[in-house]
Amino acid sequence: MTQNKNTNPNFETVEEFRLTPENTCLETLSPSEAAALFEKSQQKIYLMLERCVLAVLNGGEESDDVKTMLNKYRDFRLEVIRTAAGIELVLFGAPIEAFVTYYQYHHGKRTKVYKIIEGVRQNIFAVLRDLVFVSSEMDRTDRFDTVSPDGITDSVFLILRNAGIFRKTGRHKVVVCWGGHAIAQNEYEYTKEVGYQCGLRFMDMITGCGPGAMKGPMKGAAIAHAKQRVTDGRYIGLTEPGIIASEAPNAIVNPLVIMPDIEKRLEAFTRLGHGIIIFPGGAGTAEELVYILGILAHPKNKGLPFPLILTGPKSSAPYFDSLDAFVKNTLGVKTSKRYKIIVDDPVMVAQEMNSGLLSVKISRENSGNSYYFNRAISIPPVFQEPFDPSHELVANLNVDPQDQPHLFAATLRRIFSAIVWGNVKPEGVEAISKFGPLDITGDPQVLGHVDRLLADFVAQGRMRLTGEYTPVYRIGIVKFSV
Repeated sequence: MTQNKNTNPNFETVEEFRLTPENTCLETLSPSEAAALFEKSQQKIYLMLERCVLAVLNGGEESDDVKTMLNKYRDFRLEVIRTAAGIELVLFGAPIEAFVTYYQYHHGKRTKVYKIIEGVRQNIFAVLRDLVFVSSEMDRTDRFDTVSPDGITDSVFLILRNAGIFRKTGRHKVVVCWGGHAIAQNEYEYTKEVGYQCGLRFMDMITGCGPGAMKGPMKGAAIAHAKQRVTDGRYIGLTEPGIIASEAPNAIVNPLVIMPDIEKRLEAFTRLGHGIIIFPGGAGTAEELVYILGILAHPKNKGLPFPLILTGPKSSAPYFDSLDAFVKNTLGVKTSKRYKIIVDDPVMVAQEMNSGLLSVKISRENSGNSYYFNRAISIPPVFQEPFDPSHELVANLNVDPQDQPHLFAATLRRIFSAIVWGNVKPEGVEAISKFGPLDITGDPQVLGHVDRLLADFVAQGRMRLTGEYTPVYRIGIVKFSV
């Protein structure tokens, strides 16, 4: 373990550090399992693995500028080596912020020692587990069906089970918290207070695992759990490879799960959570709201209890006004009745959610539906099929309000997903830089509402954490303007 100044003289890194997988699911591997990690077919994944591990190491830095992070740590490398016990990781040029430094004396000589933060170590092996190990299992076995709707749901279940998500079930009430990483400080403090009030009522948290509205509820709940002497509280972070570099896991996340794509990530949120709280955000938060509203609009989910609350401090009221107007003008007033908007009242949010979760518990008991993985909610295939944005695919999306409500919502959700892709995902940022903005076409009236919502997001500073925002899309042939 040695320290290195890197080729950038403005910060320090740890030149070399070795990690072993104690207390992770990769601690004991069979010879065939270990061998599968080194097959040639896995090599294409290792570049993504290296970038995701760097994001975990860089988790304390709240920035969504992926290019800057990759350039800052351009000397970072990762090696996976085979040992008699299984595997070992070697980090080269790792950010020093991921380590605790102290001094030891050996034979009278003082030596600086580096010890990686335990949560960071566990999350690194979570990345390895989900990117490489699960991939090898998909290739080596027939347990994973990622084509049929039921098979996709089973794959989501198996990935979550492999991550140990179902080890702690029973009395745990699980609340999903969605919201932006680019939020104001008072909004962040509000998310902490909501998490605290929920934690006092013995609720666990699931978030997208990044900073901002994803970190605040976990932090608040952790303090509340400590006061309530809850020793097995969970702060589940769900992410996916395309977004982890720009929304690195925060320090509270435990455990971390990397789903293969955004659609399986959203399905995992929906099937794990008993209810959802949505805080202020940007295009990604709009995508999540439209996603869950589209699912709840499906006829098979009529009457299914699923508490959904939109909340923030008083200063966030314009944000919710914009979002509520968009939903009513596109998906309809009936759809908007599936959620409640509560402004500036964390206690009421927790009370309302707790009441809603009681209805969920009674419903699950009466129907025999699992309390830890909701198979009763119907997720149409259009919400399960991976959507890998590109300029061509976005241009071919047909925004048609005459579609069935859930199909119309699915198209809107893909528009917001494409904007997130162009805003923060490395491959999307590169494509926008090379080919210019995405062209979004369709029904003029609907697109007018989309344009207005996105303009509000930009005006409110909700599309970027740092720096000036340059739009990554055009509505029809009219250039974007605020």
